[in-house]
Amino acid sequence: MTGPLAGFKIIEVGHMLAGPYCGLLLADLGAEVIKVEAPSGDIGRAASAHFVGPHNAYFASLNRNKTGIVLDLQTPKGQAEFHELCRGANALITNLRPAAINRLGLRYSALSEINPALVCVALTGFGLDSPWADRPAYDYVIQALTGIMEITGEPGSSPTKTGYSVVDNSAGVFAALGLVSQMLSGKGGQVDIAMYDVMLSQLNYIASASLNGDERAQRYTSSAHPYFVPAQIFRTKDHWLVLFITHDKFWRLFCEEIGKPDWISLEEFRTIEARNQNREKVIAAVAEVLAEQDTHIWLSRLVPLGIVASGINSLDEALASEQTAARAMVIEIPTPEGRIRLVGNPVKVHGAKEQFEAPPLLAGIVAHFSPIGVE
Repeated sequence: MTGPLAGFKIIEVGHMLAGPYCGLLLADLGAEVIKVEAPSGDIGRAASAHFVGPHNAYFASLNRNKTGIVLDLQTPKGQAEFHELCRGANALITNLRPAAINRLGLRYSALSEINPALVCVALTGFGLDSPWADRPAYDYVIQALTGIMEITGEPGSSPTKTGYSVVDNSAGVFAALGLVSQMLSGKGGQVDIAMYDVMLSQLNYIASASLNGDERAQRYTSSAHPYFVPAQIFRTKDHWLVLFITHDKFWRLFCEEIGKPDWISLEEFRTIEARNQNREKVIAAVAEVLAEQDTHIWLSRLVPLGIVASGINSLDEALASEQTAARAMVIEIPTPEGRIRLVGNPVKVHGAKEQFEAPPLLAGIVAHFSPIGVE
């Protein structure tokens, strides 16, 4: 492998999404990532109904560029072989529950005698040592407990999860950041990443309003921004338009382009503060105008002015777009059974050649592997 992390050896003891995604990012950047699986295998190997030969699409999306080894860490032999791996490694990633991490000796306190320079990253739901440490923690649960579900969706509807695994993926990114940061320090140690903490952190300005004022987080119709108006989804004559106006300069340009120059000086519409205070009136007026023409016409008029506006793509449209192609964000990995098509790595390091290899196969795997799961 090439890339900025070439020469670093990282062990991954994880399953499903958050831990493997952390390992994937590091492997794509050149690290040698050795995925340790129990004899039953990562349960992600059977998560999707889609296979390319023996490769499950879900598993492949999170485990390319890794090598694999099967070890039973609940046996003395498995522990001995695992410790040999740790002697020559730079870091360890795990996203098992704290009870399993402690039982299997996957903390720095248990491994420091073997390799004092080892960076141990524990990626758990609520942290290694907390009142909720051993609660089951999945993406859904963290979204529910941190307030994300409560502020997502239309007002008056049921709490809503995000359309993808935002918690697992975000936690994987933070774990990679923590791992690389500690490696750069030149010292081994324990990095403790809680998915709960990650999502509270990402609520930054929304949480700040609650902590420093009397503003209660809430939902807004049509995915509107809590402060900027108009900044939301609008219905056009044929589809939808995302319009996001922040600065008063762009408000003036918008008003002139849509034939409403009088709105520029109208007291209720004139400034950011005024538009926020008169949200319903502003949105109703803008919605009436935008409903008169098709989305592509509005885009042809607004985008050249520097106004932030877009249509709404399906995932298929996004994957097939010229932007995706230009950024090489859909990759193909050849295998004897056919090509595996995956989303690429978003970190583009100039001068480093991207390389992508098929994910490791479990010894004795069959096309529709059904593991019993791991704790």
